[in-house]
Amino acid sequence: MSKQYLTTHSVENAHITDIFSLAATPTALLSASGSSTLHVHSTTQPEYPLVQSLSLAHQLGCHHLVASRSGKVFASAGFGGDLKVWKLSETGSGDWELFGEIDTSRSASNGNAQNSSKGKAAGEVWAIALSEDGQYLAATTYDGRINVWDTSSPKGTKIQEYETGSAGTGTFGMCVDLSRDGKYTASGHQSGNIYVFNNDTGKIQYSLAGLVKPVRAVSFSPAGTLLAAAGDAGLIALYDMKHGEHVGNLTGHAAWITCIDWSDTGEYLLSGAFDGKVKVWSIERSACVATHSETEKALWSVKWLPKTGRNEIFCTAGAHRSITFYREATGS
Repeated sequence: MSKQYLTTHSVENAHITDIFSLAATPTALLSASGSSTLHVHSTTQPEYPLVQSLSLAHQLGCHHLVASRSGKVFASAGFGGDLKVWKLSETGSGDWELFGEIDTSRSASNGNAQNSSKGKAAGEVWAIALSEDGQYLAATTYDGRINVWDTSSPKGTKIQEYETGSAGTGTFGMCVDLSRDGKYTASGHQSGNIYVFNNDTGKIQYSLAGLVKPVRAVSFSPAGTLLAAAGDAGLIALYDMKHGEHVGNLTGHAAWITCIDWSDTGEYLLSGAFDGKVKVWSIERSACVATHSETEKALWSVKWLPKTGRNEIFCTAGAHRSITFYREATGS
């Protein structure tokens, strides 16, 4: 049985360049692009109006955004290698304020002192993920490391550094995710490798059968029982987290898959591709139940909005510089 979604609204030219990332809170949608400004749209009003612009947030543009499920913290990673943490104003205005910039230099690490002289490299930080409450922030690097910081202080405190290769031989970390229970960190790499680390032991839990081609997105299901991974192979691989086993593939995209996102219930998975197509997948049926295409240009981000009513809503953004909102059709 297919599902029907209607295009309910489109914010045309939401940014002046490609929109690379979206992040959702219970009341807002955050967007980032190659420009220096981050935008905040209200999702509690029908037209999704722009309610705040964070000017000069990242001078060279921003490629990744991620928000905590609490809706009180978000983090942004810029093309200049800057990694920033933002928090809601304590005044109750609903505005976001810069809390701090994470010190990403290796000299800030609790270990690996022999590399401390390398310092911060522009563009070293790439993909990012936040814990449920926003206290922990994970980020991948160009040489395959995954760093985790405690964001309680403005510059952050590095509490973990995972290596995916010996002596910095790991390949570019293209994506990362933290499980909602805080137990695991997963990363996907340019080599096609996928790693899952146990945050309690600080050691690798699983080295998963890779997708051969670059992995652009990894995401834990809400319950943490499954990990979805996708990328240039054009399929979504599903892994069981109890045993680290490959349990299935979702196939149907004809281009690179650039982004994925789980629905709150874990019943559906959203995916966006380089050819502009967005798909909704039923996990129970292992099948695509909806496909839409508002553009032939690349989608860089797809995101479910937190479900507040009867209908599901998701949004997409990418090279067409617009944000499109879809609502589940009544009675579908």
